[in-house]
Amino acid sequence: MTISTKIRRQGGAAVITIPPALLKILDLEVGAQLSLSVDNGELIARPVQPAKKRYTLAELLEGAEELTVLDKDGGAWLEDDQRMGDELL
Repeated sequence: MTISTKIRRQGGAAVITIPPALLKILDLEVGAQLSLSVDNGELIARPVQPAKKRYTLAELLEGAEELTVLDKDGGAWLEDDQRMGDELL
């Protein structure tokens, strides 16, 4: 994929614009840090940290059904009102 952009001046800096479609492909957001280097006259920009993984609700809830197996007494422990700290029941 090749995208064309212009170098422009903003304040005292020279800046380029990264189109939103390219940010989405790279899974980057505004504010992400890039490492810039030059190799054989080409500018190379790489994310400093790996892109943040985004999870769907289905992925977050995956395996939640297995947690009910750990509760063998059917939630009776919630009703004895024996608090261990400052939690609200």
